[in-house]
Amino acid sequence: MPVTKKQPIKKEECTQYMLPLRDALNVLSGKWKIIILLALSMKDYRFKELQGEIDGIAAKMLSKELKELEENELIKRTVYDTMPIAIVYSITPYGKSLENVIEELRKWGLKHRKRIIKPVGGVIF
Repeated sequence: MPVTKKQPIKKEECTQYMLPLRDALNVLSGKWKIIILLALSMKDYRFKELQGEIDGIAAKMLSKELKELEENELIKRTVYDTMPIAIVYSITPYGKSLENVIEELRKWGLKHRKRIIKPVGGVIF
């Protein structure tokens, strides 16, 4: 059902239309998950490497977000039997299916930044 203005719809239709969007937002909610997915789409990371790549994320928050992304099959956690044990995080093919969504959000964010956020020293991004 495409969204159109002023077209009366039944509550059940509205709920059915919104439910998948709510599901998607529940999976990707928070300020870190999409950033983590973006980083992992570029390369695989060990925990500390990933934490160093994402400015401002605490270890506890990164651990929580990685667990939720893994539960939703968007990333994979691989444990290597080395000394010391190495754990590597990578994006799954299912996680890669979000690449277009993430890119469109990035583009929108850039437009928003130009429109609303005043540049500091002439730099917007």
